[in-house]
Amino acid sequence: MTIKPLIILPDPVLRQISKPVERVDGDLRKLADDMLETMYDAPGIGLAAIQIGIPLRLLVIDLAKDDEDKAPMVVINPEILDRSDDRSVYEEGCLSIPDYYAEVERPASVRAKFLDRDGKEQEITAEGLLATCLQHEIDHLNGVLFIDYISKLKRDMVMRKFKKLAKDRPPSRMVG
Repeated sequence: MTIKPLIILPDPVLRQISKPVERVDGDLRKLADDMLETMYDAPGIGLAAIQIGIPLRLLVIDLAKDDEDKAPMVVINPEILDRSDDRSVYEEGCLSIPDYYAEVERPASVRAKFLDRDGKEQEITAEGLLATCLQHEIDHLNGVLFIDYISKLKRDMVMRKFKKLAKDRPPSRMVG
């Protein structure tokens, strides 16, 4: 497995809309494994393929705590079928927006369908942190970032900060 470089705000790649995965095969499973390794190394609990510069509708999630066995989920071509009217607020962060956190309100539960790492169709009803994480990562596939849910003033401040940091950082864009 290979740890991939993360795409960091303000890189416009993060605003791309990802394309559906057409075939679940060994190459895609290797990509998912690389994404898990990258996510664990960061460390994080979710990662969308676009965050490593690959515009495919693929994401990985693992909500296991440090003292628990890993419980990786590979989610291919996810689609939210239903959202609850109930809302919940979580403090969210993002591997592509390091060291910035903000409270985001989202539906408290979602029902989604997706393909697993074997290409089998799955359906899940997610609540709590899993619901938040799924929505956050699916947003990435649609070019949406969690900072899009905060006030324009705060979002503009975050963008200015990361544009300044980008000027001071050597480019680390991945080809692919």
